[in-house]
Amino acid sequence: MQKPPIYLKAVTLKNISEVSEIKKDAKKEMIIILRVTPLAHKDVEQLRKAIDDLYKYVQSSGGDIARLGEERVVITPPSVKIWKGI
Repeated sequence: MQKPPIYLKAVTLKNISEVSEIKKDAKKEMIIILRVTPLAHKDVEQLRKAIDDLYKYVQSSGGDIARLGEERVVITPPSVKIWKGI
């Protein structure tokens, strides 16, 4: 039996209200590349709240989350782990 494909989706976070949609995509077991620069330029505190919320959600679902440089965050489903170095 063939496994269903895992999709990768690129999303730009412009507003904290978009977090619920990102959670829905994560629940569908997508890999999400999240560009956070627009919200960071607008409101750093809102960005912190959004990332904290996503971190807690992803950890509770068994997924993984990590920064990709200064501008991006990657979120993966439980079947995909992020190598974070030694």
